[in-house]
Amino acid sequence: MSLQDLRARAEALGHALPPLLAEAERLAQAVVWGEHGRRRAGRGDDFWQYRAAHAGDEYRSIDWRHSARSDGAYVREKEWQSAQRVTLWVDPGASMSFAGQGRAPKSDRARLLALALAVLLLRGGEQVGLAGAERPRAGKGQMLRLIERLSLDLSDADYGAPLPGSFSAQGRAVFLSDFLGDLAPLQAALSEASAQGVRGLLVQVLDPAEEDFPFSGRTVFTSMGGSLTHETQSAGDLRDRYLARLAERKARLADLARAAGWQFLSHHTGDAAQSALLWAYRGLEGR
Repeated sequence: MSLQDLRARAEALGHALPPLLAEAERLAQAVVWGEHGRRRAGRGDDFWQYRAAHAGDEYRSIDWRHSARSDGAYVREKEWQSAQRVTLWVDPGASMSFAGQGRAPKSDRARLLALALAVLLLRGGEQVGLAGAERPRAGKGQMLRLIERLSLDLSDADYGAPLPGSFSAQGRAVFLSDFLGDLAPLQAALSEASAQGVRGLLVQVLDPAEEDFPFSGRTVFTSMGGSLTHETQSAGDLRDRYLARLAERKARLADLARAAGWQFLSHHTGDAAQSALLWAYRGLEGR
């Protein structure tokens, strides 16, 4: 790549960062949320709540000053302050560049959801990273590192796959992809994650055209990476078989997620991004 090409790409990336981050901020702001992962009783410094004492509580844990103003004994609970380590994987495969008429590519929606989720998590004091690129860290500086990584070009390969060894033991993970490629690498990644005590979410991002299959007559289907091509004179005859295969794929993804202790969601780029973000945020909050 020439110096001129490199400079042009860098400038294009620089122009893309603020709008993407601004959109992620707006999306995150639209979600009603509390402090994720931190509103739990445990060893910490910040007061959380009083609760009635029960059998098994240590004598020294009772707040006698508060109890004196009440009819019973109460324990002063502090907030658990162990931050979660969350690893995001956004599929870089060329298939994610697909977009139906008048809609943005699937990659745009996946990146937006990842960034908006990172905004919420980082604000809540969590550590967030990108699989194979950025280890989970907290702080405002991490947001800039994440958005820079996510703004890179997609891969030339048709389909992406989660990288092995990208998890933080006992942490959390979120995979965003269309999951239309070979599922063997995903299955291996989920097995590895499960063995390390990692729990998380699979978010399948699809364009509505991939759900509706609005094709008929002579049609040439070509993968986004250009490695696969199929021509038919009657595309409409393929619709039922295609929809059956897609339903099988979703069922398989749900089974893989369930076996690993994860959750699965299929999300369309024609739907509001807020619903998927809220689902993902609540899914991590409840783990």
